[in-house]
Amino acid sequence: MKQVVLFPGQGSQVQGMGENLFDKHPEIVAMANQVLGYDVVDLCMHNPENRLQQTKYTQPALFVVNHLHYLQFLETNTKPSYILGHSLGEFNALLAAGLFDFETGLKLVQKRGELMYSIPGTGMAAIIGMEYEELKAILSEKFPTVDIANINSHTQIVISGALENLEEVADFMDEEGYSYIPLKVSGAFHSRYMSQVKEEFRNAINPSALSLISIPVISNFTAKPYTDSVVDCIENMVNQLDNPIQWLQSIELVLEKEECEFIELGPGVVLTNLVQKIKASISA
Repeated sequence: MKQVVLFPGQGSQVQGMGENLFDKHPEIVAMANQVLGYDVVDLCMHNPENRLQQTKYTQPALFVVNHLHYLQFLETNTKPSYILGHSLGEFNALLAAGLFDFETGLKLVQKRGELMYSIPGTGMAAIIGMEYEELKAILSEKFPTVDIANINSHTQIVISGALENLEEVADFMDEEGYSYIPLKVSGAFHSRYMSQVKEEFRNAINPSALSLISIPVISNFTAKPYTDSVVDCIENMVNQLDNPIQWLQSIELVLEKEECEFIELGPGVVLTNLVQKIKASISA
């Protein structure tokens, strides 16, 4: 049975994450503090000023903690057969696969978090119980300024938009009997609202700092494996910003290949639960 490692993204952060890992890798912590300009351990342990809910802090903190979980995994396991990461987690997947080193990846994630945090008045929400095609048609007809951001499972889809437009969607979903759950994020990620920061993020990526990927990574943007092309790798990372995360399609791709054991490395079990829902839908 093949091992498939999953790295969670924003929304999985929790105060206290990484508590038993920081002391094991002081060199990683020291480098993170130097790059970020603040104490990542203090951020994760004490959450000063509730910064863990602010994207510009959340993403670097999760990136560090996810990486420490992966280092712990490697202590007793060989490298996995496939790696997937959800949104921010994809950068941990690319680090684990060797596309860039830890310092390079952390700098990219810090820049990404700052850019995604810079667009106020927007947010995200999960719609539970409605399938993709139906939700897509409703948004197109009634709420054209709201985008589908994450296709997490057959009946869990995340939308992004301006806060006032999301409130209108909330009222509609309540009337129709579907669950609408606002997400604790500070922006309309993976939607048209992120398009304005794409080029600045692209300019932050140094092609000469990228290497060949040594483990297959499934792209959120294409739901296909990353290729050996540096250009394609950059396009996947950049286009992920304003296009939906195709998590359902990515997991289905891996499940089609062979029987797999999925291992989530990071705080929480959000992705593990999504995989279980996807597998149950397939076998139903």
